[in-house]
Amino acid sequence: MINRRHALGLLTAASILPNRSFANVSYQRSEFRDDLSKRFFDLGTTGTFVAYKVDDYLIIASDKVRSGEGRLPASTFKIPHSLIALETGVVEDPDKDVFKWDGVTRNIEAWNKDHTLRSAIAASAVPIYQEIARRIGAERMQKYVDLFDYGNRDIGGGIDQFWLTGNLRIDPVQQIDFVDRLRRGVLPVSKRSQELTRDILTVTKVGDATIRAKSGLLGAEAGKPSLGWMVGWAEKGSSGTVFAMNMDCKEQSHIAARMTVTQQCLADIVAY
Repeated sequence: MINRRHALGLLTAASILPNRSFANVSYQRSEFRDDLSKRFFDLGTTGTFVAYKVDDYLIIASDKVRSGEGRLPASTFKIPHSLIALETGVVEDPDKDVFKWDGVTRNIEAWNKDHTLRSAIAASAVPIYQEIARRIGAERMQKYVDLFDYGNRDIGGGIDQFWLTGNLRIDPVQQIDFVDRLRRGVLPVSKRSQELTRDILTVTKVGDATIRAKSGLLGAEAGKPSLGWMVGWAEKGSSGTVFAMNMDCKEQSHIAARMTVTQQCLADIVAY
């Protein structure tokens, strides 16, 4: 098992110096691709895209700076959040346990209803996950964030706010490290929790490829979106690519463009 600092190679020049392994391989390559940055420029915004092509042992980043900058994870935290809910028993069955709507009408209509864990992650229902966080509690939440070595591991700022407005920060390289461990089923929680979490992630089909991903939109719950995320992995046959993208959402069209630009970047690096 090699150290991820060594595995990232060229990315170390950008001070992206993570300390976990992506995979049990003897050699990995890494490269910067300026053409990927053009995808964000063409949208009239700025952003970053990082990918790990598993079969090629190749790390690709669109830039040397933003790809290593930690930011609030927003709703991409629903991936570890779901794992923790399942592992602690706060959620026993992602399809049968129902969280009741609290009766507060919010500007996102899909949030104004009862949800299971599966429907809540599909709708990115912040109020449901806030209730789940309160049931998990700070002590257990911190335990698992530490176990996952997730971002800066700081859950300060409120048990139901730390991933939205609080102290938690994670960069794209850390995102793909975490997601890759989930994809491989090697996180320090039960296989069942990992299998169920993989299963509830939104699936998008692109030709013969399958993308499992979670979006994030900072400020969505306040009606003031500012930063968009998309993290997950693409599979085609036995080949896989883990990715993380974030971009400034300066206008409404940028929100819808999160998956579009992700798919464009995946196609640019021939992920499928």
